[in-house]
Amino acid sequence: MISRDDKVVQDLSGTPPANRLETAYAALGLNYPKFHKMDPQSRLGLLAAEVLLAGTGLRERHAPDRIGVVLHNADASLDTDLRYATGVQGTPSPSLFVYTLPNVVVGEICIKNNFKGHNAFFIFGTYEPGFLHAHVREVLLSGMADACLCGWTEVLGDRQEALLFLVERTAQGKAIPFTPAGLAQKF
Repeated sequence: MISRDDKVVQDLSGTPPANRLETAYAALGLNYPKFHKMDPQSRLGLLAAEVLLAGTGLRERHAPDRIGVVLHNADASLDTDLRYATGVQGTPSPSLFVYTLPNVVVGEICIKNNFKGHNAFFIFGTYEPGFLHAHVREVLLSGMADACLCGWTEVLGDRQEALLFLVERTAQGKAIPFTPAGLAQKF
């Protein structure tokens, strides 16, 4: 299920897990050929970012070097690592090797959207809204960024989870409170 602001954007419940990301890409009408070369974690992060950013006018309000991306998950890049390890037994794919770092999803989002601000990727056993809040708050208050896309992206086997928020120094539109509880209410 893909939703934004508690409204269903695309119901993928009948779609086999192996086809969900490509189905979502087609349903959203995106045109980004590099998408098909990415690992599942990067595809998921990119799709979630595109849904979140659609119609926000973020790029018009902030310079590229003032927009950050901070993500975290529990399994780093394990999904891709396992596929790469299987490939090492035969002929490993250099294009797959690139995705054996969990922060590549952040890079792919930044490249697609021309974001050049602060970025980070953290690994915790569970979704950590308190840490996310503290880190993004510091990024904004210290002046490292004026806006930050932040949240959770997790892919391991059939499990594909993303929960992203757009945080700005000045609340826009349907803002929820930027607190640990505000970040936890959606997960």
